[in-house]
Amino acid sequence: AAVAIQPACLGLYCGRTVLSVNGSVETYGDCGVCPRGQRTDENKICRECMGSPDRYDWLYLGFMAMLPLVLHWFFIEWYSGKKSSSALLQHITALFECSVAAIVTLLVSDPVGSLHIRSCKVKKVSDWYTMLYNPSPDYITTVHCTHEAVYPLYTIVFIYYAFCLVLMMLLRPLLVKKIACGLGKSDRFKSIYAALYFFPILTVLQAIGGGLLYYAFPYIILVLSLVTLAVYMSASEVESFKDLLVRKKRLVVLFSHWLLHAYGIISISKLDKLEQDLPLLALVPAPALFYLLTAKYTEPSRILSEGGNGH
Repeated sequence: AAVAIQPACLGLYCGRTVLSVNGSVETYGDCGVCPRGQRTDENKICRECMGSPDRYDWLYLGFMAMLPLVLHWFFIEWYSGKKSSSALLQHITALFECSVAAIVTLLVSDPVGSLHIRSCKVKKVSDWYTMLYNPSPDYITTVHCTHEAVYPLYTIVFIYYAFCLVLMMLLRPLLVKKIACGLGKSDRFKSIYAALYFFPILTVLQAIGGGLLYYAFPYIILVLSLVTLAVYMSASEVESFKDLLVRKKRLVVLFSHWLLHAYGIISISKLDKLEQDLPLLALVPAPALFYLLTAKYTEPSRILSEGGNGH
């Protein structure tokens, strides 16, 4: 009854805050933006986010947490050089930085001091872009109702990236200065400089495309893991199982891609029905096996020589 006698609350994400509760009677404020940690219910009332992230939400957060780690590893490998023995320690340090950043991010999120977080359920893509749905009742005045309807899936990623950046700046320069003796002075800090570029890019990516990434990340993982594995094997001239066993590094790269591929399959299936979804994980080695079995038939020199013989 209290809702019915008040003017309509326009806008998809505008709501009324609960000012006081007297028994079963609630008193509401004016229609406007909901406080942080709340979103509107079906009656346009701002309610606390009291749920927990579901499995898919955690998989999304895991994907966003993996992005800086994978980029760290890529640029460390890219700039470390073949003769440098510092790459492994830098890889471990990057893993340590991202792991600590993830734990600290969970600890500072509500409820503070716990690895659990409370959240609102994601219902549709527009939940990520509430700033696009501010109503203009008289077509002149805009009622600003922008808030985090997917609390805290949007902002928690920015907090995590901030901790990653701070920890990297505290730990990595000291480590690199001591152990990167195999590199020249100008090359020592290039992996750190690269991070100073890709962190702002990741931040903008989350700010603009967070909602799209939420729905597309499983397929992005699958495509990227397939493409990068094929490129790596081609660049490393891996054509048989014997070539894989020659260097341990190749096996590490292969298993890393398999883990990513499995992560993508789990994210798509969500493992809702274990008896149906778990057998899909048997497909993880299939792309690598297909590549190894067909590589000898697609060797460019062989194709060119056979083409020349045909003429």
